[in-house]
Amino acid sequence: MTETVLQVLDLVKHFPIRHGVLRRTVGVLKAVDGVSLELRGGETLGVVGESGCGKSTLARMLTAHERPTSGEVTVLGRSLHELRGRELRRARRHVQLVFQDPYSSLDPRMTVAATVREPYDVNPDLAPRGDRDRLVRELLEVVGLNPDHGDRYPHQLSGGQRQRVGIARALALRPRILVCDEPVSALDVSVQAQIVNLLERLREEFGLAYVFIAHDLSVVQHLADRVAVMYLGKVVETGSEADVYGSAAHPYTQALLSAVPVPDPALRGTRQEIALEGEPPSPLDPPGGCPFHPRCWKAVETCSRERPPLDPVPTSQPAEPDPHFAACHLPA
Repeated sequence: MTETVLQVLDLVKHFPIRHGVLRRTVGVLKAVDGVSLELRGGETLGVVGESGCGKSTLARMLTAHERPTSGEVTVLGRSLHELRGRELRRARRHVQLVFQDPYSSLDPRMTVAATVREPYDVNPDLAPRGDRDRLVRELLEVVGLNPDHGDRYPHQLSGGQRQRVGIARALALRPRILVCDEPVSALDVSVQAQIVNLLERLREEFGLAYVFIAHDLSVVQHLADRVAVMYLGKVVETGSEADVYGSAAHPYTQALLSAVPVPDPALRGTRQEIALEGEPPSPLDPPGGCPFHPRCWKAVETCSRERPPLDPVPTSQPAEPDPHFAACHLPA
């Protein structure tokens, strides 16, 4: 059995909504509401869902940029959110974040070389001072950039080049895990393919494990070994890539998959398209019962009263290494 490098247990993040001069709390935004996940060494876990479902908040908690309201994130056996100061900095080396926007995540006043070198300066025990410039050049080459790019500033680079700089900066700390928060959504389609291929190569070369967050299901299908589908701060379906894409059990997952464009014109019209009505409910006032029931065409009276647990799909085999789970009273 492959080592578990990241474990998430019942993770919750609620943001208080304050109003008025006295900043009184008038509500709570439930961004992430009880998420449990597991990531094994060398694998890619894809996390998908609509905008606003809590994916980016989850990413920030996995890397300790946000502290959870409750729950636990364990990295290589250590609870990340129980640590402070130097111990937290050391633990965070193992899990690094690749941001969605490759421009706003880089300091416009720092050269590429200074950006990639900064992790070594902040963590001086990682490399002797005399070796750092060499390591920076090597990292730039690893991500497909010419070492001469080290003298440039972010505004002098293309979007794809900036994202490569962000990946190089994350690799400087020699992490075991990369949390990629929609790393290709801001890039042109042709550049997206280059970055996805780069991430695949780096996974093999450095033995990395990925949490790959995206709303583009075709990209996730290409990269992921396992998939978790989020809706309104909760995981509503999880399983192997083959199970989730080949035999989706939750109606929300089925609707997402039906919206994926079909590249072959001869196959268009052969797949049932599911058009969801209305907008996702507000996380400020989530519905009772199943969070998806107001938009679900299969909903029955029970769905509005009882929240379905994340249970094994009846057709899956419990002995499988990646069992298929869905939070639905009427799984397909």
